[in-house]
Amino acid sequence: MALLSLAANRREGRWRGVATRCPRAMAVRALATVLGSVAFFYAFRLLPFAEVFLFIALIPLLAALMSGPVLGEPVRPQVWAALGLGTAGVLCLFPGGLGSVNAGHLMALAAVLLGTVSMVASRFIGRRDDNLLAQVFYPNLALMAVMACALPFVWVPMGLADLGWALGYAVLLFGARWVLVAALRLLPAYVVTPLMNLQFLWMVVIGAVAFGEWPGAAVWLGAAVVIGAGSWLVWDQARPGAPVHAVPAE
Repeated sequence: MALLSLAANRREGRWRGVATRCPRAMAVRALATVLGSVAFFYAFRLLPFAEVFLFIALIPLLAALMSGPVLGEPVRPQVWAALGLGTAGVLCLFPGGLGSVNAGHLMALAAVLLGTVSMVASRFIGRRDDNLLAQVFYPNLALMAVMACALPFVWVPMGLADLGWALGYAVLLFGARWVLVAALRLLPAYVVTPLMNLQFLWMVVIGAVAFGEWPGAAVWLGAAVVIGAGSWLVWDQARPGAPVHAVPAE
């Protein structure tokens, strides 16, 4: 990922460099990315794909909470109502009460908290610095450095097929993060994140085909509520008369 960022970091054939105008915010984003990646790894290891999605869908709520004090983006009552509805959808995972919460759920919650910090930091930086690829480079450089320190203790030889999967994953992740950084620079965080709810369909398909995980009725109900809440957020922002959050040219 870090190498792909360096290779792509050119504009009109000239090297742009990876300097940033917001080193402190970039350090926060890098730290949150490293810790969040670890938390997501264990969440996906301990929970079915579709259940992890419902936690990912909490990110709009957390982004709205942070967008006010960090970004100065006011959140109207309609938005809070939609975000509360999304939280209710997540609670569908626990029909027996919070006593059914396990380590996987806690790791997923930690992952979305850290992921939200990273995304809000990305928008904070994007309002002050137009070098989008620097935002992809530094978090992945930090992730590479930390994992390189851990690698000697967990090293297992990889076959060519596994190396191919790892390379394909890196290319797709690079493209996804580049597009996400660009979107967060142009739109409020609580509008961008609901669009990520489309991941649910992919998670259901991959979980069923690759791992034999088919979500139960509670997960489908929760996903329907969360996706509906996210669609409301998008509609509320796009309708005529909705306030426009301009990106200042700083």
